[in-house]
Amino acid sequence: MTDAPPPAAEHPDESEPDVRFTYANERTFLAWNRTALALIATGVAATQLLPRFDVTWGRRVLGLPLIVLGAVLAITSYRHWQANERAMRRGEPLPRSPIPFVLSTGIGIVAVIAVVFAMFEGA
Repeated sequence: MTDAPPPAAEHPDESEPDVRFTYANERTFLAWNRTALALIATGVAATQLLPRFDVTWGRRVLGLPLIVLGAVLAITSYRHWQANERAMRRGEPLPRSPIPFVLSTGIGIVAVIAVVFAMFEGA
């Protein structure tokens, strides 16, 4: 006896969605993950390759939030992909995604930090 849930076809309230919607959901998931990878790579580059700031830990203050944001985005994108799949199979409305708000807020905060560092660099 196994504890694994039965396939979707055995659930009476679920049906196989149109494959085009499944592929679109997967493409969106992969796009979010490319963005997550770019954020992580940019964060690593910021911590290792930028010239030193006058502010102690300046490169890390700029790079670490990008790395964390990339990790959060990767995890959140999977959870959102999964929620979309479930909703499509059940014929429910798709859930709203927190990803655009989280991503734009995080990038905005890092941009403000970068502007502050640039304003006081060498002053």
